[in-house]
Amino acid sequence: MTNLTDPIFTDEAAARAHFERIRWPDGKPVCPHCGVVDQATRLEGKSHRPGLFVCRSCREHFTVTVGTVMESSHVPLNKWALGFHLMASSKKGISAHQLMRNLGLGSYRTAWFMAHRIREAMADRDPEPLGGEGKTVEVDETFISKPGQRFVTGKGWQGHRGAATKQKVLTMVERGGRSVSIKVDDLTILTIKKVLGAHVVLDSTLNTDEAQHYKKPGKAFAAHESVNHGSGEYVRGETTTNTVEGYFGIFKRGMRGVYHHCGEQHLQAYLNEFDFRYSNRSGLGVDDTERTHRAIRGGEGKRLKYR
Repeated sequence: MTNLTDPIFTDEAAARAHFERIRWPDGKPVCPHCGVVDQATRLEGKSHRPGLFVCRSCREHFTVTVGTVMESSHVPLNKWALGFHLMASSKKGISAHQLMRNLGLGSYRTAWFMAHRIREAMADRDPEPLGGEGKTVEVDETFISKPGQRFVTGKGWQGHRGAATKQKVLTMVERGGRSVSIKVDDLTILTIKKVLGAHVVLDSTLNTDEAQHYKKPGKAFAAHESVNHGSGEYVRGETTTNTVEGYFGIFKRGMRGVYHHCGEQHLQAYLNEFDFRYSNRSGLGVDDTERTHRAIRGGEGKRLKYR
């Protein structure tokens, strides 16, 4: 269990050294401007800000935050360290208001922007395909009411009954492995075929429910088995979608109880966050500390500006 009194969460110098160890584990800084390794000199003295390097190759200055999601942030690094830890270790997520209170940030806007930058670090822009020979990938869809529809009809979080106006999510989970969730505009055969083709190896066995839109795309895979939820069938031998349904259980509890309202333009970012924690869960041998380190490493080479 992480000790929240650790100096990396309370002292900026300790946090800076922590980020440097994670980004440059061999102790050799890499210039984010020209990419040259171990040609940087640390600038000491009162005339230079802490943690400043100069590259002897291109003569550019940089710190450990340059070229990461933390670049140009005025938030102290010890608060960034704690922010990464809280978002990586909170199974159902942590709201921007809670982040603001826990970190002692000056405004909700700062906390909201920090959370989105950490989600950007968690995003896997080029994930390895799921499945493979002898492996099973479960696929299912879920629907999320748009913020303006919730609590309108007296049906609670579900909002309107019809799925046509809801945000649509297609999730693929490799049994005993990772998850990939994609916000889609529709659930047509063409869309599902495109998403599955991009994220699931064709040698895999596909498990879905009885929905018609999976039947034609499923023919491209080594095998396609389905359970009939409409008839009360949830498991038949090794065929089930219980794993992906378990993922949705965590995701929906987070969206209902923690985040409440998610604009359509931000939904994929939240999906990336939940995919990251699921794909780096304790069941795969990843503890809170290692999960946090992976999130920090994932922030390299990414920028997210407020606008």
